[in-house]
Amino acid sequence: MTENKPNHRQILSTIAHRAMLERGLIPDFSPEVMAELHHLQSNFMQQLAESVVTYRDMRRMLWCSIDDDDSLDLDQLTSAEDLPDKKVKIYVAIADVDALVKKGTAIDKRAQHNTATVYTVGNIFAMLPEAISTGLTSLNFNEDRSSVIVEMTINEDGSLQDSAIYMGMVKNKAKLAYNSVAAWLEGQAEFPSHVVEVEGLVENLKLQDAVAQKMKGFRQRQGALSLETVESKPVFSGDQILSMEFATKNRAREIVENFMIVTNGITARFLSDNNYPSIRRVVNIPERWERIVEIAARYEYQLPETPDAIALEAFLVKQRTADPLRFSDLSLSVIKLLGAGAYTATPPEGWPPGHFSLAVKDYGHSTAPNRRFTDLVTQRLVKSVLTNTAQPYSLAELESIAEQCTFAEDAANKVERQVEKSADALLLENRIGERFEAIITGAAAKGTWVRLLSLPVEGKLMKVLNHPDVGDRIKVQLVSVDVDKGFIDFIEVN
Repeated sequence: MTENKPNHRQILSTIAHRAMLERGLIPDFSPEVMAELHHLQSNFMQQLAESVVTYRDMRRMLWCSIDDDDSLDLDQLTSAEDLPDKKVKIYVAIADVDALVKKGTAIDKRAQHNTATVYTVGNIFAMLPEAISTGLTSLNFNEDRSSVIVEMTINEDGSLQDSAIYMGMVKNKAKLAYNSVAAWLEGQAEFPSHVVEVEGLVENLKLQDAVAQKMKGFRQRQGALSLETVESKPVFSGDQILSMEFATKNRAREIVENFMIVTNGITARFLSDNNYPSIRRVVNIPERWERIVEIAARYEYQLPETPDAIALEAFLVKQRTADPLRFSDLSLSVIKLLGAGAYTATPPEGWPPGHFSLAVKDYGHSTAPNRRFTDLVTQRLVKSVLTNTAQPYSLAELESIAEQCTFAEDAANKVERQVEKSADALLLENRIGERFEAIITGAAAKGTWVRLLSLPVEGKLMKVLNHPDVGDRIKVQLVSVDVDKGFIDFIEVN
């Protein structure tokens, strides 16, 4: 007799849909949006043919995408080229979403409301209809696509020498995944045949990896913070959650991360240099620096009394080496004290607000226009400069968009966390009474929180024995879960 198991995907989808509405986000696409989509699909080939004639043809280059295993909305391609004097030229191709999604259309207005794709466990609420974001404007394997090209020359020490932005036609030679690429680069697996067969691609990936590590080192010397938090990824078998896996940073993720950070800075400066306003991503100098100093003092490390990113990075590097198990919890504490990032509209003559965590002054999101509305807005501004046409947005419009993007990002984060907690509860609902090794992640008047060491799951400690403090390792017993609310409760045991 077949056992009727609950459909975890459906349960989480229902919770996610409700959470989207409760947070003021729109989970579905309207008939008006879908009607516009049909029109775009019918005109796509004509638009692409016009781009082939107009834009620089770069389709023969060794472009590849590196993303999550299941990603279908491919926003960037990367490639590298050796130069004399130990310099490297990096090329980043960004999906030309503006070619299809025009300002003021129903699709654009829907994107401006949610402002980003919301990724919940088992369900994705796309910013744009998926026929666009995973099809027409996605930089898919072996497809001709128009794109914004950001070209940069990187010096031997990882610093940026110069850059250029222009439009180009590209073709993705290989759709790659973070974990697979990292295993190849770190010698844990052989490069597969579909990569080896693309002449020069293996060497190109190794060059991208080498220059990304130099760029990472340069950024850290400037004070970019090496923060690491625990992230998880669900493993499904059909419609059942089997486990939650730890998602760790690796060499392949660092290729994309370092290239995109520099690209975002180049784009922000490009707009200000051309007397354009822009939307910047801001993490201000922390107002609660004294609390960060107190945390460092607990580890017998002295930070200066005034905010200093380079000194904080030195402390983080030391602690990651000394205590890797608890480093993610230290990172989370520092992140909370640094404060949340926000979007702000900046006039061309304005002083750049800066991003403390990345140790950069000029920073604005530009590399994911299929997934983030700020990036689509930035792309329209950049293309306006390149084509010498009227600015598509006034400063007042950008201020309104930045405010909405900050609000919607916070709402989306809360939706994602809520559904993740419900997924964790589903995973553990048949394990009531089991005991686990755990670490204290939070202790305050409102309660004590623990993270399991064997699973990336956090819950509330309902009973304690010895007044544990943050960072202490204890043994806990699971006593209850509430899937709908995402509650997971433990008690401390001997």
